[in-house]
Amino acid sequence: MTAMTDWLTRAAQGRARAGVVRATDVRRNPQSRPGLLDLASNDYLGLADDPRVREAAVAAVGRFGTGARASRVVTGTTAGHAELEHELARLTGQPSCLTFSSGYTANVGLLTALGDPETLFVSDAHAHASLVDGARLARSPVAICPHADLAALERLLRERAEPRAVVVVESLYSVLGDAADLGRIAALCAEHDALLVVDEAHGVGVAGHGRGAVHAAGLAGAEHVVLTATLSKALGAQGGAVLGPPGLRAHLVDTARTFLFDTALAPAAAAAAAQACRIVRREPERVAALHRIARAIAGAAGVEHAPGAVQSLPVGAPEAALDAAARLFDDGVVVGCFRPPSVPDGVSRLRLVARATLDPDRAAETAHRAATLAAASSSALTGAPG
Repeated sequence: MTAMTDWLTRAAQGRARAGVVRATDVRRNPQSRPGLLDLASNDYLGLADDPRVREAAVAAVGRFGTGARASRVVTGTTAGHAELEHELARLTGQPSCLTFSSGYTANVGLLTALGDPETLFVSDAHAHASLVDGARLARSPVAICPHADLAALERLLRERAEPRAVVVVESLYSVLGDAADLGRIAALCAEHDALLVVDEAHGVGVAGHGRGAVHAAGLAGAEHVVLTATLSKALGAQGGAVLGPPGLRAHLVDTARTFLFDTALAPAAAAAAAQACRIVRREPERVAALHRIARAIAGAAGVEHAPGAVQSLPVGAPEAALDAAARLFDDGVVVGCFRPPSVPDGVSRLRLVARATLDPDRAAETAHRAATLAAASSSALTGAPG
């Protein structure tokens, strides 16, 4: 056994003891098991299966082929990419857009392109891993702000020694499901000459009648506000984007390594996302249906209603969350099971995700069942009365 093999074995044993082993299980995919109720995926508006979105993707394959063939700055830019960037900017009310191959690469590319030793990054403690990694790679000093603590944010900005600052938040947080106070955060950034980066991965297609939380807060087009987005959640496709001032887009084209040195987004994904943007604009009733389902899930599960699609059900120990998720799966329901280190507060939970196309009664019934199983699993583990 080599030293590396020995290290890998010990690391795997440690994860097993902590109850944080993950798996890539095709059985959890609803397409592989007819009748499986999906309360785990991020297809918030049901657009991944929409015939219009499928047809747009198929047409793009016929026109452009299956892959983009090169980086955007070589031969990888197609008319489909330009169309997608136009539709994303129109949907969110932003002056310009640059697309990436994923939301992860969009966040890493943006932050690394903005960072240097004279730019302080102030990151919310619950920021997504892609934002954390982007800040780490940016060669910038980083200050972690306690989650949603505006007094701490103001102090960090006021007391900084660096001439420039970038504040990094999510509009809707992916685990707890809570929303950032974008209006007050943006005001603090304006007061202290800081750029605000808002990750709208869970906001576009969900908040502000689908146009995103930045737009809902009246901040669309603000010079000191930049948003990032993923195309793989409410828009039902794949890819990522950065939206903001045209000068920032030009800077990213020249400097963002995850844009320059990555093959462009596949044409089919670009066309699918562009079509999804048009549907979101034209069919606000889809977004309204999503929120009705989310309220039904939260009420039935007995948790506070979160403003986005994600309704978070705290369980406690990783083993209890795994047990509850496994029992639900045996009942024909797949839910998200989030455990350390994926949960920012260390509390394992089931993540119940609303989708516009769900039957509200079945969603509510399942959410109640999830809460009951979570309580039973937690009680069995601790020995407390069930």
